[in-house]
Amino acid sequence: MRKLLLGILLLFGMLAGCSNQSDTTTTNEPQMVDVSIKFVPEKINPNHEAKIEAIVTQGKDKVSDANEVKFEIWKTGQDQHEMIEGKNEGNGVYSIKKTFPENGQYFVTAHVTARNMHTMPNKQFTVGE
Repeated sequence: MRKLLLGILLLFGMLAGCSNQSDTTTTNEPQMVDVSIKFVPEKINPNHEAKIEAIVTQGKDKVSDANEVKFEIWKTGQDQHEMIEGKNEGNGVYSIKKTFPENGQYFVTAHVTARNMHTMPNKQFTVGE
């Protein structure tokens, strides 16, 4: 009787080992968080308020739950950088309003921490002529 029971268990074990089912578990790598910097208006004049936006997405999702969005701004040749906290407008848009006192070349870096990722895209722009 023991041999029969042992034989049946062995048979089931072999059948399970020969199954044609493959392991369907896959590691779903999270998509990277993407940040696009936009200026409103596109042409910025000195002493006029401009809006700088960071549009945050992950795949097709608009990220409205970022942990942190800060804008770092500086003029070419200056060592001092200004860091401004972005306002969450919803729908994946974070923004600041800023008035630039003089013409020149500037840089902005959007520091975005969202969904366990950090990204820092930057963009050069011109104020005035």
